[in-house]
Amino acid sequence: MVGINVLFDAVKRHEAVEKLVVREGVQGQERRYYRFRPARWYGGIVTADCVGCGLLCKFCWVSDKALYHPAATGTFYSIESVVENMKRIAKQFDLKQLRLSGGEPTLGKDHLLGLLELLNTEGYTFILETNGIPIAYDDDYTFQLSKYNFVHVRVSLKGCNESEFAMLTGAKPENFKLQLNALKKLVEYDVSCHPSVMASFSKSDSLQKLVKRLAEIDEKLAEDLEIEELILYPHVKEKIKKHALQYYVGHSPNKVPPEQI
Repeated sequence: MVGINVLFDAVKRHEAVEKLVVREGVQGQERRYYRFRPARWYGGIVTADCVGCGLLCKFCWVSDKALYHPAATGTFYSIESVVENMKRIAKQFDLKQLRLSGGEPTLGKDHLLGLLELLNTEGYTFILETNGIPIAYDDDYTFQLSKYNFVHVRVSLKGCNESEFAMLTGAKPENFKLQLNALKKLVEYDVSCHPSVMASFSKSDSLQKLVKRLAEIDEKLAEDLEIEELILYPHVKEKIKKHALQYYVGHSPNKVPPEQI
């Protein structure tokens, strides 16, 4: 378990990382990305993997370089170039869904909103995968997202409660409530969303208590809760061993249950 003296403030770290991976360009706000790819998730989706996150999840599937050295990873892309890359892959593989993943895609708010504005009439479904923390601390974020009805937000909860959150992310336990507050804001502004939870490190009673907390916000959140389980890529296994984490469920990359794809 992480010692209390090294726990960081998730809001401050998101703001600090944002300065490393976002910059103002000639055509607007630019963001660091390290790859664009088709992916099997959601039945087939174009994925733009961005760099930089305000959490340090000990089970994270991204490389240590991307996680710990965001300023030295990837390349800055303009809004227009990201859209062009995603549309090119979508056409090549006949895909109608797009997503941002990898790092925390809500860093660089103007960049993200610029992407959505350019894609607004293109006929895609856009899935925004986020830990929710920037949405929680920026009071305007949810209002802006509510303008785009082709967006669905997946808020990935890091554990089922405050103590699990701190253990898994290195952030202060009270920051867990920011994730729940993000869901509350999304519901209030009628933004299509659902929660997921990394449950591989949680016992059943922790999961049940989380379901109750979600139901207190909105019953549909509890009903739509997605159970996320570890995919044991080699580097993920190394991270888990390094941090001496105990997990209850994990899957090899070629044996992920169909319901989790």
